[in-house]
Amino acid sequence: MKIDRWITEATECDFKVALETRKPKSWLKSISAFANGSGGTLFFGIDNDRNIIGLSDAQADAEAISRLIKERITPFPNFILTPEREFGKNILILTVSAGRTTPYYYKADGVMEAYIRIGDESVIAPDYILNQLILKGMNRTYDALPTEYSFKDYAFSKLRERYKVWTGNSMEDKLFDSFEIRNEYGKLTNAGALVADDSPIRHSRLFCTRWNGLDKSGGMVDALDSAEYSGSLIILLNEGVGFVKRNMKTRWKKTADSRIEMPDLRFILPAAWRTERGYRNGI
Repeated sequence: MKIDRWITEATECDFKVALETRKPKSWLKSISAFANGSGGTLFFGIDNDRNIIGLSDAQADAEAISRLIKERITPFPNFILTPEREFGKNILILTVSAGRTTPYYYKADGVMEAYIRIGDESVIAPDYILNQLILKGMNRTYDALPTEYSFKDYAFSKLRERYKVWTGNSMEDKLFDSFEIRNEYGKLTNAGALVADDSPIRHSRLFCTRWNGLDKSGGMVDALDSAEYSGSLIILLNEGVGFVKRNMKTRWKKTADSRIEMPDLRFILPAAWRTERGYRNGI
């Protein structure tokens, strides 16, 4: 066993000195979290310092692990339970696969909770992540869900402009279907609603503030500049970058036949945006 590569407890692994059967939630919640995330491994019989303590009855522990997972984790996750012997001591390695039918719940003790991993901890999934897990389990994503808005009621001039910059071609109407911007009934998807010029999604907004100092109490005035933008995600991106550029200093030095600009910040743009037109338009 390559225990040396597992340095410490982290997002994808957990060490347990012994199998806790009276309070199994202490390790079952990690199984829920692993299945809801990218998978992970539980080591039974090893302490947090990677000292191999061993299990007194590995066979009984293995049976208890399988039984408790079946009884208290729903739906049933995919896992492999492997016995190992290191330095004359028995340990168990429980490898949990990333699940497809999320969310995976811990269901016992009068509760039904889904867990996720944050660092080396298994914590209850907040509502917004639980919603994402539900969509994932349905093989759906937020951006592909239909809305109540009709495609014919909205314009996409900014998206068409951006597509022209990316490809050099005009955006044909059939691409709105290929990109899943509208569904077969002529309704916008969430993705379509977010890239429409006048996005009907009220949360599609950007708030920008340049504070006077490193905190909100920098002097006679709190803010030196502020702006609020709404609309297409493309508009929000353009306006946000423009706000930052407007509020930063750009130093420069002369060269033999030109000058070198040294802005406070550098923008790393996707390759498709790195065009002369794109830079000229300030995006």
